[in-house]
Amino acid sequence: MEAFAQFTPLILIFGIMYFLLIRPQQKKVKEHAAMVSALRRGDQVVTQGGLIGKVVKVKDDNEVDVELSEGVKVRVVQSTIAQVLSKTEPAK
Repeated sequence: MEAFAQFTPLILIFGIMYFLLIRPQQKKVKEHAAMVSALRRGDQVVTQGGLIGKVVKVKDDNEVDVELSEGVKVRVVQSTIAQVLSKTEPAK
């Protein structure tokens, strides 16, 4: 019984670390994955590099074509999209 009492503080510390650090990070990763998978043509996005543009084409191989200004298009990896500023309505 004394051995269990020695490990109790370690178990409590791990439990606190899980609820304060690990769990919120997992939730944030899930939300980001959902946001990236919901990207569609016409969405205005911000990349992790700070570039603001409009999604022109969503490709199957985890890439997105983003138009930064008229005639200037770049290929961006989907996971580097940091934020969606405005969503477009789904096509009917």
